[in-house]
Amino acid sequence: MFANKVKGLAVLPGRLKNEMEELSKAMLNGDDITKNESLAPHAEWADMIKKKYADLNESNITEILRTEIGLVFSKVLEHAGVYPCTPKGREGFWRFIESVR
Repeated sequence: MFANKVKGLAVLPGRLKNEMEELSKAMLNGDDITKNESLAPHAEWADMIKKKYADLNESNITEILRTEIGLVFSKVLEHAGVYPCTPKGREGFWRFIESVR
C-alpha cells in the first residue's frame, strides 16, 4: 500500500511503513488499536484521524495517513526550530522543499 509512494517524503523510521500499513487495516476494520503492541503508540493519533475524516475507506486511507504524517513531521520541524516561523525561516524551508523536488 505505501511501498511505491515515497518521493517527496522525509526519511522516517523504516518500521513506520509497516506500522502504517497495519494501522490502516486496523482502522478500517475497527480494531482496538490499543491492544496491538506495535500500534498502541499511534492510538491517540488514529482516533484524531477517525474524527477528522468522516469517510475513511480503502481507497483514501493511504493518502490520508500520508497527509497526516506530513502534518506531524511539519510540527516536528517547527518545534525543533529547524525552520523558525519567521520570514527568513520560511524562505529557508521553501529552499529546502525545492531542493528535494
